[in-house]
Amino acid sequence: MASSTARPDTGADRGEPGQDQRPDRDQGVTRRLLDSSAQLSYDPAVEVDWDTPLDKDFHGASPEWSTLYGTAYWREMTEEQRKELTRQEAASVASTGIWFEMILQQMVLRDIYAKDPTGSDFQWALTEIAEECRHSIMFARGAQKLGAPAYRPPRPVLELGRAFKTLAFGEAAYAAILVAEEVLDVMQRDWMRDERVVPFVRTINNIHVVEESRHMKFARDETRKRLAGAGWLRRQLNAFVVAVASYYIVTSMVNRNVYANAGLDRERALAEARANEHHKAMMRSSCAGLMDFLASVRLLTRPALAFYKRAHLI
Repeated sequence: MASSTARPDTGADRGEPGQDQRPDRDQGVTRRLLDSSAQLSYDPAVEVDWDTPLDKDFHGASPEWSTLYGTAYWREMTEEQRKELTRQEAASVASTGIWFEMILQQMVLRDIYAKDPTGSDFQWALTEIAEECRHSIMFARGAQKLGAPAYRPPRPVLELGRAFKTLAFGEAAYAAILVAEEVLDVMQRDWMRDERVVPFVRTINNIHVVEESRHMKFARDETRKRLAGAGWLRRQLNAFVVAVASYYIVTSMVNRNVYANAGLDRERALAEARANEHHKAMMRSSCAGLMDFLASVRLLTRPALAFYKRAHLI
């Protein structure tokens, strides 16, 4: 039987720069990421314990990350209802992750379409896509094991995603990728260490955190490179596009149907979730580093800030 906990995250796991600082910076980053992937990657089919039946004595995510945590409704719920809600919410986050990983894969493939296949940039991009494919299958199996239906963003958001994956390029694509990955990363780091969370979900989160850390490093590096020398108008346009994409990604993470599927009054739950200051604070604190990065590359313009504030990311 596969181990229920993947190997721990370390600095090396995150593909951090070592002593070998290559003079050709553009290829040096992706060479190190390829080395990191060769040394530490996972096969979720064998790492995750898929065979043990779901133990409903566990949560699906850290309770503090629930959209209802701290509300009057949460205080009224039984412990069984709370655990079922966090399982449904974790499955919804996983389903949203699949949706955006499919967008990511298409944008990266389009970006490298005519690049030199012998270069480390090209080879790293294919490595990242391979990892994202495994993640999507892992999330799908995880959501199924949690007893959840196929959660999808609303139809208008799905169509906006279809347009975004077709039209976004350069820094707009990579910065949006970074936003989605950073938000997931912070919450999943909490879940993977939380012994209240069902073990197979902790393993899934650990695998994703370790491997996505390489993807985030690549996205940050590509965003900086693409924006080098960019003028005011280009930054304004891309800042707006990234902020709008981020808003719809984040607000689609928890599907409105999770509440009914957890046996709750959907309309009351939605109203209390929308007003939940605890959850808004959790989202803002999780995005502090991300907002610092966007500010450093001058993508926190006034129109962009309006969308980040609406999504409670700042």
